[in-house]
Amino acid sequence: MSPSPAPSSCELRHCADLYRRLRRRTRPVMVGRVGVGGDNPLRLQSMTTTDTMDTAKTVEQSLRMVEAGCEIVRITTPTAADARNLGKIKEELLKRGCDVPLVADVHFQPAAAMEAAEWADKVRINPGNFVDNKRFAVVEYTDADYAEELERIEAAVTPLIEKLKRLKRALRIGTNHGSLSDRIMNRYGDSPLGMVESALEYVRVCEKLGYRDIILSMKASNPKVMIAAYRLLAARMGELGMDYPFHLGVTEAGSGEDGRVKSAIGIGSLLEDGIGDTIRVSLTEDPEFEIPVCRDLARRFQPDAQPRARKIDPVPAKISAPYCKDFFSFERRKTASVRVGPFRVGGEHPARVITRWEGLDAGALLAFFEEQLKTAGSLEPEILEFAVRDQAGLGALARLRGELQAETSRLAYFARVEGPLPLALAALSTADLVFWSGLHGAAGADAARFLGEARAKERAVFLEASDAEDLLRMEAACRERGVGALLCLCGGLHAWRRLAARLAEAGSEAPLHLKAGAQPDEEAQVLESSILIGSLLCDGLGDSVQIDSGLAPRRNLTLVYNVLQAAGTRITKTEYVSCPSCGRTLFDLQSTTERIQSKTGHLKGVKIAIMGCIVNGPGEMADADFGYVGGAPERINLYVGKECVQKGIPSASADQALIDLIKQHGKWVEPPQG
Repeated sequence: MSPSPAPSSCELRHCADLYRRLRRRTRPVMVGRVGVGGDNPLRLQSMTTTDTMDTAKTVEQSLRMVEAGCEIVRITTPTAADARNLGKIKEELLKRGCDVPLVADVHFQPAAAMEAAEWADKVRINPGNFVDNKRFAVVEYTDADYAEELERIEAAVTPLIEKLKRLKRALRIGTNHGSLSDRIMNRYGDSPLGMVESALEYVRVCEKLGYRDIILSMKASNPKVMIAAYRLLAARMGELGMDYPFHLGVTEAGSGEDGRVKSAIGIGSLLEDGIGDTIRVSLTEDPEFEIPVCRDLARRFQPDAQPRARKIDPVPAKISAPYCKDFFSFERRKTASVRVGPFRVGGEHPARVITRWEGLDAGALLAFFEEQLKTAGSLEPEILEFAVRDQAGLGALARLRGELQAETSRLAYFARVEGPLPLALAALSTADLVFWSGLHGAAGADAARFLGEARAKERAVFLEASDAEDLLRMEAACRERGVGALLCLCGGLHAWRRLAARLAEAGSEAPLHLKAGAQPDEEAQVLESSILIGSLLCDGLGDSVQIDSGLAPRRNLTLVYNVLQAAGTRITKTEYVSCPSCGRTLFDLQSTTERIQSKTGHLKGVKIAIMGCIVNGPGEMADADFGYVGGAPERINLYVGKECVQKGIPSASADQALIDLIKQHGKWVEPPQG
């Protein structure tokens, strides 16, 4: 058989409408008493971290998860004995008045899946390792060889499917980016297309046998890969007339804010496209702490969403072309660049950060710079925004700039002028970037004079509006007069997409400034900012960013840079890929991750994977610099990329061995003092 060609966005559509949120139509699949897909709400789930053979601990943790709002509980079943113990776990849960559906998580062991089908409401298998063993082998498959491999898969998986069909159990075909088979890797590469084809091989067997109680997932630790894979799966299923529901998740997202940001970007972006029927947030924390994040993400997209849910934008008048060429791989929107002080915004330049910095004097700002240097951070303010309402405000900005004259290589100044034309003209001499409220609509003599002065002084202007057509008119006026402009739309994700499409129609390459507004609490601020800014960045939109929240400037900057890092846009600190733990884990993930972070957190740009076992480890570490993986009890294996370079290191000495390995590869720097 010949490999399936990679589709273009012209051939396939991954969602019903790029400019409105319309939920993808799927068939309902019952997981025990819980319906997934169809008209059912988004379902929340998580996974236990206990030893499956320890019935009491697994039951207690499951009950805590359910109390937190978990609707489906997944339990690892590495062996047939573990799978058999699901019966005892289910029995004990029922005695405690809990009939939560149970999912058996199976890797490598078809026998475990067959046993699990007796007890679990759903069985999850990974097409990358259910029949295949990953050896990273390079093999040239002829069409005949490939067809023979598919026959082997069908023979191996048919007994399980027949049993699931007979017992009315559900099946999740859960593809992981980190565990694609050698067969898939050799034909499709380490790609979203490979992930999709890996799942479809199994779906075709299910359909051949008349079995359709299927849920699919396309998980990756990289949100861009995960988004592309789910979109491609939705598009190909639309082409093939398939309507199976999707389980969403960013695998190995990590802990704390990093894990929440990464998950919100990946899951939220797809939910905005109407894709997704059940979600799991994979955090390196106890599973009951995953559920509140799931719930906060889901309620923004439920049919009966709370008032905090974002408004669904109305149907646009006309859009003749999409806002980007390819929705299945990352491509940054082509933009012109404008100069803002020492920076250029747009073009090939990194996304810049604008921060409102009201009421902070020069001494406090310099102290913040010094604090960042001591902590080896790169979370510095770049473009400072100040409100200018009168001459006194403009004078204060001029004095601050004079006091910070030594920082001209790393600071630019943005004046937001709410006042008459003379104040705006004076601001063009004081600030590097100017917004003037009187420019709205860009009509009249005052607007023409302001733009003429901006051109003469070679200043960029900041354009902001809640209506895309107003913004387009102002941008056109700037373009006609040769004035560089940075555009900001006060709207949701779909409004931004429409703006990008309308700019493409107009032949404009104006750079875009993404801004997330203030939210009622810090948790909402993290999730909303991540969904809006992170999703747009993963779509290739955005040349500067800002979170205009009620958070303190330092806290605000941390969140902005965390979103940039999670979206893969700007790397300003060490990147960690860490799994959420399960019964397979060979060491305590939480304490180990915290310990390694404390020793390596100053290594800007270095990516370290911390994996409790080998299920997804080697593959998810393919784009990591170094890997720390549980190989056996009290033994650690170290990787460089996907190559295991040291095996069986005692846990007590493994941290230092990792540091020594980083040093050997020239990526170690001593942590800052003080």
